[in-house]
Amino acid sequence: MTKPLVLFKPAPQLRERIFTEETWNRFNENFEVVDYEAHPDDEDFYRRLPDAFAVVGQPELQAESLHAAESLKAIVNVEGNFFPNIDYPTAFANGTRVLGCGTAYSQAVAEYSLALALDIARGVTREDHAARAGSEGIVSATTADSILFRGASVGLIGYGNLGRAFHTLLDPFHNEVRIHDPWLPQSIIRDTGAVPASLDETLAESDFVFVFATATADSEHLLNAEKLDLLKQGARLILVSRAAVVDYDALLERLQAGRFQAAIDVWPEEPLPKDDPFLSLKNVVVSAHRAGGIPQAFFSIGEMVCDDLELMRDGLPPARMQVAAPELVARYRNKPVG
Repeated sequence: MTKPLVLFKPAPQLRERIFTEETWNRFNENFEVVDYEAHPDDEDFYRRLPDAFAVVGQPELQAESLHAAESLKAIVNVEGNFFPNIDYPTAFANGTRVLGCGTAYSQAVAEYSLALALDIARGVTREDHAARAGSEGIVSATTADSILFRGASVGLIGYGNLGRAFHTLLDPFHNEVRIHDPWLPQSIIRDTGAVPASLDETLAESDFVFVFATATADSEHLLNAEKLDLLKQGARLILVSRAAVVDYDALLERLQAGRFQAAIDVWPEEPLPKDDPFLSLKNVVVSAHRAGGIPQAFFSIGEMVCDDLELMRDGLPPARMQVAAPELVARYRNKPVG
């Protein structure tokens, strides 16, 4: 039997990052894969598109191209975000599923978020830097602002893939958990054992606030000066989702004033400039957008691609990747990670 044609154009992702040799061989055994990373040829890509079963990657696929792609069953994003590179209404009208690999990063981001919270709860990174700089402070001389994570009130802003993966890690800590997610009914949040809460309540009542919200037309600068002022004195803020959700100028002012502590993994400009004022703050743990991008997460993407495309080849729905929702995808304001 003729193998389904898959056009592979993964940039800005890399094949060797997301496919082990074993998974790549499996991919090629089950599909006729045209690798445009190895042999770039845009003209050939669009010439073959009408016969393609799937596109793996983030190329421009606007209405004219999609109208010609009569056999196209799947567009598989392997970077991690749904971008405005696709005419989504046309894809949906054609019966083409758009899949995303964001779930591949969820566990890695969840564990890293917990690590950041424990770090700023106890001043781990700060006191490491102080000791290396010659500080002689020991025991209680360095712990006046330390707090326990166990039993602390926790607020989650956003309860998608990242928020749900993180929530499962909290069981041993017996936290009171508030969740703010305007895209979910309160019944779903209650079923998790958490308390559905407004954004204001989540910020004002939590000792630790984790920001997992995605970037949308509605969430840009969701945490502005007014909202940041709701945080408790001495609260801990952990930012691991999208920089666009936060007003960083307002955040900087409040951190400089010592209002609370923060651990930040996402930035408006990446990499962070060497003279950025956040780098001088002792109440901030600076992280270079590294929460999710570990080898295990990357390699799971290749497995997810194989699993779901094999299911679809056999007439079954995808089971592992995130399926773009027509009601939501137009709201996203995601940008590629460098």
